[in-house]
Parts: sequence; structure tokens; C-alpha cells
Amino acid sequence: MNDSLSWVDTHCHLDAPEFEKNLSQVIHAAAQNGVKAILLPAVKVADSDHVRELASQYAQHIPGLVYTLGIHPLFIAQAKESDLTLLQEQIKQSLTDPRFVGIGEIGLDYFVEGLDLKRQEWFFHSQLDLAEQYQLPVIMHVRRSQDAILKAIRRRKIPGGIAHAFNGSFQQAEQFIGLGFKLGFGGAATYQRALQIRRLLAELPLDSIVTETDAPDIPPAWLRDEGIRFNEPALMPRIAIALAQIRGLTNEEFAAAVWRNAMHVLPRWSALLANHPILHLAP
Repeated sequence: MNDSLSWVDTHCHLDAPEFEKNLSQVIHAAAQNGVKAILLPAVKVADSDHVRELASQYAQHIPGLVYTLGIHPLFIAQAKESDLTLLQEQIKQSLTDPRFVGIGEIGLDYFVEGLDLKRQEWFFHSQLDLAEQYQLPVIMHVRRSQDAILKAIRRRKIPGGIAHAFNGSFQQAEQFIGLGFKLGFGGAATYQRALQIRRLLAELPLDSIVTETDAPDIPPAWLRDEGIRFNEPALMPRIAIALAQIRGLTNEEFAAAVWRNAMHVLPRWSALLANHPILHLAP
């Protein structure tokens, strides 16, 4: 691994139960592998204080460790309508925290069966309203819901964000890009059978792509081949190098490009790291 490169993981659930017993080791391993920026998206209002504390606690190891606040569509069943008031209060409190960079993980999930779609959509639209009110980018869950999400975004003036784990059509990708979004790619693209994802990664404009692990989920192909279903941010460099090969780029070119893209779409993240002395990035 090239220690001179700075890698960015734009989606990593460090607060997940799978990391609880060994989070320090997970963070240390990521740092040792050149991961210098990680975005930790909250999934419940009750997690707000925790993700904020984690971003601060481990900043000495990962200088670009940041967080977003939101209610994930798969956690809507647990949420109360009053959680939106609490979320707004948490957002207001976090605006003075340089490690707070946006709203997320929010969105719609039309894949998992048994979800209350109307309730899911109500929470989603309410959170988009907060994003518009505070002019914050969003980290978007878009599983089989791209068209509904695009329609909702067009109705508001939101400063872009990231469509996480993107697996839509080229037309949908172009629409997200036109609305100021970057598209997240990670371990799913390492599978030879993931033809659509790999085509998107290879052919979309380079300035539209960001890298992510979604750890502890979406392990890369080589782990699945070994029967391992646990992902972690230390794998971001190896995943990103596999993505660079699909693009036909050098590791240096790809690392610099996805870093620029992440910082561009999340300006508060860029401001946090603008003058950090240990980051050595290609121009």
C-alpha cells in the first residue's frame, strides 16, 4: 500500500454494534493504511451524541473523521414524529462543530419488504426540508428509489450531497450529478458479476465519483470468497485501488480525484481539512 496517499471513506458506520468491542483497533488499522478521512452517518436521533463524540474522540488518529445527522429509512419504524424536532435541535447545536458536515443517512428504501412506505416518505421529506432550511448537503440512501428521490430533490434547493451505494441507471446517475450529487462506490464494484455498477464506475465522469466502504456492510469480493461478511475502513485503500483499475487510472490519480470530489460536495469537510499539516495530496 502506498503510504503517501490519502484515502477517503465517505460512508462508514463506526457506531455499529459490530465495532463496539474493538473500535480503537479498527480506527488504528484504518489510520495505518492511509485512511485520513471518514464520514460517519447517524441512523437514529438517539445516536446523535454518540457519533459526535466518536468524531471528536478519534480525530487524533483520523484527522478527517466527520459525521452527519439523520434518520435512516430502515429505522423509521422505531422513530417518533417528535424525533424530527429533536433532530432539528441536534442540527442547530452541531452547526458550530466543524466535524458536522451534513444531514444523513436519509432516503427511501423500496427493496426491503414490510416497510411502511407512507411513513418512510413522510420522514424523508421532513428531513429534506431541514436540509433546505439549513442549506446542508445530504447523505442519501437510494435503494431502488432513485426516481422518487430525484423528484423530491427537484422540489427543493438543496446543496447536493452523496447518493450512497449507487446502483441506478446512467440516466438516473446523470440526473443526480446535475443536481449537485456525487455517487458512492465501494465493495459492490469489486464483484465481477456487478456489471451495471462496474459500467457506471468506468464510464461516469470522474468528478462525480466518491469512495466508500459502508462498513461493516458490503464487504469486497475477496472477503466474501473467504466467507467473511464483515467490512472495515482499513479496507478502503484496497477497495479504492480495485476501483481505480476499473477506471484505468493510477492509484495516485484516483486517490486525488475522489478526495477532491468528497471535499467539493461537502464544503464543511473541506474547511475542516483545508490547512491540516499531515495531509499530502496530489494537486
